[in-house]
Amino acid sequence: MSKHDEWFKNAIIYQIYPKSFQDSNGDGIGDLNGIRQRIPYLRDLGINAVWLNPIYQSPGVDNGYDVSDYYQIDGKLGSMADFEGMVADLHQAGIKVIMDFVLNHTSIQHPWFKEAVSDPHSPYRDYYIFAGKQGKRPNNWGSFFGGSVWEPDPAGTGQSYFHLFDKRMPDLNWENPKVAQEMLKAAEFWLAKGVDGLRVDAFIHIAKADLHQSYPSTGKEPVVAEPFFANLPEVQERLRPFCAAIRRDFPGTLLLGEAASANVNLAYDYTAKDRGLMDSVVTFRYFAEDQSTVDESYSDQYQPKGMDWLAFKQTQAVWQQTLKDGLPTLYWSNHDMARLGTRFAKTAVQQKSLAMLMYLEHGLPIIYYGEELGLHNLHFEKAADFKDMTVDAFMASAQKAGKSPAAALEMVNATHKLPARGPMPWDDSQFNGFSTVTPWLTGESQDQVSVKSEEADPDSMLAFYKALLKLKQEALFTDGSYYLLDTAPEIVAYQRDLGQEHALVIVSLSAKKQQVTLPAEFAKSRLILQAGNWTATGQEVTLMPFAGLVLKAK
Repeated sequence: MSKHDEWFKNAIIYQIYPKSFQDSNGDGIGDLNGIRQRIPYLRDLGINAVWLNPIYQSPGVDNGYDVSDYYQIDGKLGSMADFEGMVADLHQAGIKVIMDFVLNHTSIQHPWFKEAVSDPHSPYRDYYIFAGKQGKRPNNWGSFFGGSVWEPDPAGTGQSYFHLFDKRMPDLNWENPKVAQEMLKAAEFWLAKGVDGLRVDAFIHIAKADLHQSYPSTGKEPVVAEPFFANLPEVQERLRPFCAAIRRDFPGTLLLGEAASANVNLAYDYTAKDRGLMDSVVTFRYFAEDQSTVDESYSDQYQPKGMDWLAFKQTQAVWQQTLKDGLPTLYWSNHDMARLGTRFAKTAVQQKSLAMLMYLEHGLPIIYYGEELGLHNLHFEKAADFKDMTVDAFMASAQKAGKSPAAALEMVNATHKLPARGPMPWDDSQFNGFSTVTPWLTGESQDQVSVKSEEADPDSMLAFYKALLKLKQEALFTDGSYYLLDTAPEIVAYQRDLGQEHALVIVSLSAKKQQVTLPAEFAKSRLILQAGNWTATGQEVTLMPFAGLVLKAK
């Protein structure tokens, strides 16, 4: 049996945003010893792997994704000894450790970049992407963080350097083989310390098109030209030696790639065993947003959009079918999007039902910390709290179209990623047991829950997640086949089969009562999990609003 079979297919991953999980030293910032402190909670929850957002030394421009030293722990989060102790304690509890690994860009504070701009003839100049002359940008490409991807060279050469994200996060030049060698060396440093997997950040961007090519556009503003810097064929070519070396040197390492804009066929290419790349990828293409409510008189970036549930069902069926021999990721939330309870789920019952729908499919569940409590986004009082130039642009656009500042701010609070990163509420004390002082991120919370209060309630979201994750560990839900039943658009029903075992997952997406006729083999069945209320008469099942249930055929 391979190590893949030993743990990948049975992994239930819990994503921890370290700054927001548990503060152990009273500075308002979550840390590694705080995670160690909460290992009993993680074990009892039923997860068997944790993914940590970046913990490397960093100026913190993008909460750790701007790395200034790949070999050091950020001092605010702890020491190397703390890290090694945390890994040992997690392993002792039967929990694997997955580290975020940032290979597309560094911080401007990284020694390589400092060298590149202090001496234009330095070999480190070629570790980054410099182009243009006499202050003229090479093309009209736009950054994901707003503005141009080009920033003038601080050395005053007239060239510009390339940054897909913040201007303080220059992209690395993967055309230079030395960059690939350095990234492999850094990755293996952590794997040698016992890390079990890498969540490979933004790997789809390590190849860029010809820098002379602008993206056709009607205006003069920079354009986010994704086809020119995402999922180019050279990505696979450049990444394959990196992945091969890790599998050779550290067999059994999970490579979980972030492929935000990958469609299902690219996801297959990135994860098929014979391609030698990732074991699984996270895509943002699952969520088919309903565009019918968009007001076209102003920017749609932070306008709340519900789910197009029929399109979602179609997407899930296609991903499940295309990746049936692989490991699709199963998730509702992460640090880059609004929380499930804010974004899609109208009630606590629907949060439970949607969790049931997603995590009992074939694939790799990734639970975002606090999701198991039913947490919502925090609410910020002013646009400046987001520290995001795209928010300022949206606010201006909305107000120009006649929206009040308060209405525009409400939309941003409901859709932005930062309010989804609030501190974990452990108890009902002043700072909810997260810290003894004001946390690093604050905002108004609509949630009146904590781990302590939910642990005492058998009907809580936490109790439901524990039951759900226990069910997910059964072979039927890891190895069983999957197919979606043909039902009304407001119902998702799918069957999992393994040998003589058969399970049916049925979830209502509607605020109205819905009826479903059970397949004949489930006329006699037993209920193994439910959310909300339902009734049955023979093979006819009536689901109350947003209800869900899991049946096993007798």
